[in-house]
Amino acid sequence: MRAVVIVSKVILTTLATWLVLTLLIALPALLPPRWEYYLISPASVALYLLAMLTAPPIVCWKFRTWIRTDPGDKQHTDA
Repeated sequence: MRAVVIVSKVILTTLATWLVLTLLIALPALLPPRWEYYLISPASVALYLLAMLTAPPIVCWKFRTWIRTDPGDKQHTDA
């Protein structure tokens, strides 16, 4: 059961990271059309795709204590 909780937290963290990155790449659509050309260039799209691959492991590493804790587990309290 503990492994299921850990895997589900990792999946949830990855999906949340991808959602934030998707919102960040979509924000320039709210700006005037002439600005989109400068904000969404091939280089920025390449950096976005690189961030989609590298950000989830970094975020999972940052939240590793939350991922490892099980709600009913008394051994891993961070008090």
